[in-house]
Amino acid sequence: MLKQRRMVAEQIAGALFEAEAAIDAAIAKTATLTGVMPALRREAGASALIGQDAVERASQAIMALAEARRAIVETHKELSVAQSQIGLGAVALGDTGQEKPDPTAGMLTASSRRRLRAVSAA
Repeated sequence: MLKQRRMVAEQIAGALFEAEAAIDAAIAKTATLTGVMPALRREAGASALIGQDAVERASQAIMALAEARRAIVETHKELSVAQSQIGLGAVALGDTGQEKPDPTAGMLTASSRRRLRAVSAA
């Protein structure tokens, strides 16, 4: 029974990671589109009025994708709860070959901070 639950959870995790990656890719591609339109318009010597509606629509698309990303992140959190509920809380699922980023990476701890010292301007 545990093996079957783990197999189902692995399939769900795989689908989740694919959905997360697809949304991230869509955000990146839409941001590229949004950025390139004004640059190419300017390069072509066209008026700033040209393509304004398209830039606005692409910007709206980015906002919609950001909302979709928030929803998929919340889905991820809810699935983590479900994972524990079915007895797989200690099991790492969907090994993508990448470690999850450490949320504290790059933060200075009290022991790692260096004191600043005055230097002469000479």
